[in-house]
Amino acid sequence: MSNLKLMHAKLHRFTVTGANLDYVGSITVDSALMEAVGMLPFEEVDVINLDNGNRWSTYLLPGPAGSGVITPNGGGALLAAPGHLLIIYAYALELRETVMARGHEARVAIGGAGNTISELRIQRLVPRDGGVDFDPGLAEDATAPSDATQAHFRGGR
Repeated sequence: MSNLKLMHAKLHRFTVTGANLDYVGSITVDSALMEAVGMLPFEEVDVINLDNGNRWSTYLLPGPAGSGVITPNGGGALLAAPGHLLIIYAYALELRETVMARGHEARVAIGGAGNTISELRIQRLVPRDGGVDFDPGLAEDATAPSDATQAHFRGGR
């Protein structure tokens, strides 16, 4: 049995609202955004800055719900500035056998004006014929399967 590290939550193209160098690490994120994709306080995340290519790992701290706050803290404050666009990923460890048998879901929120959610998707790995199909997800009705299945993977190993 082997483990897979799979994305389970993603905040895509959200705007930095501040940068706090005088704080010991982390990134503060609007708690409503975290809740929408299933991220938890103290969860390890990877952060990608779309404006300058910087990438770093840190952990989440919840900001006020509905505030739209996205504030890199500590060293991360040197890697992003207000107005920059970020992608924030969280991962889960899953047994390969479990994924191949039951599938996997990842919640993806697309950033809108004022750091609201313009679109929420559920991306899936769907078990089929001893492998999994990748389903890129739907906007709005995230409970219905998508017709846009991209590829079938046998899972190797």
